[in-house]
Amino acid sequence: MDSEETLQKNLLCFSHLRWDFVFQRPQHLLTRFSQELTVFFFEEPIFVDTDKPFISIDKKSNSLNVIRPHIQAGLDESGINASLKYLVDQFLVGEDMQDWLFWYYTPMALSFSAHIKPSAIIFDCMDELSAFDFAPKELIDMERKLLQMSDIVFTGGLSLYEAKKHQHGNMYPFPSSIDKQHFASSRSIVSQPVEQQRINGIKIGFFGVIDERFDLELVDYIANERPEWNIVLIGPVVKIDSATLPTQPNIHYMGQKSYQELPSFLSGWDVALIPFKLNESTRFISPTKTPE
Repeated sequence: MDSEETLQKNLLCFSHLRWDFVFQRPQHLLTRFSQELTVFFFEEPIFVDTDKPFISIDKKSNSLNVIRPHIQAGLDESGINASLKYLVDQFLVGEDMQDWLFWYYTPMALSFSAHIKPSAIIFDCMDELSAFDFAPKELIDMERKLLQMSDIVFTGGLSLYEAKKHQHGNMYPFPSSIDKQHFASSRSIVSQPVEQQRINGIKIGFFGVIDERFDLELVDYIANERPEWNIVLIGPVVKIDSATLPTQPNIHYMGQKSYQELPSFLSGWDVALIPFKLNESTRFISPTKTPE
């Protein structure tokens, strides 16, 4: 961008992740963008009993807004996309699209937004989404289309960049950073949360999403081999049956905690663990948990 050029006024982000889910890369970046731009974060739909689709807007700050589309339950894919297209068009009605940037985390959003021509399209490819469980079969084709439409592309790590750099002439590796001050505070916190204080002995901890990438067999093995170790797991269980989780008495499922609470839990751990499987779904991931 030319140094004399002013930043665009508005940024509309299409995401497969909900804002109030685990606080991670999208939330970090868009919170910072909102210091310069007015940011709108468009979530995936909520299905409700309604004849007419509508949106609700959750104002996180004066310049950061979460848009939640509500559409009729029971629609097929074409009906869902038609409803979302209607809502996006209604939201942008009368807007000069030269004042807008579109920022994509999910290529699937092209199904209802590809007809709009903003001043620039940015694709932040944070993961190889097609390798995740339950990925839509159209995802690979939609990503190819998004790469063709994008003005600039970022990848969430170096390995993902190496795998995709031949697909776009203006692509850059952009590994996630962390809030160093936030997590460094764990070194000076004296008192752990009450629920963790009740756990005596060595604590080995993990925080993040517990999903198909998580190596349950490894955690089960560690718990059996070292019954004197306590494994503390913080985060929501997603896309796996909770009935399959190992249930040894030295495994402690703490549920999802807020981003602000994480350093206080971390302060009481002897070792932090990232027990991910080695497979296609983890081949290109770059966990922020490592530097955190």
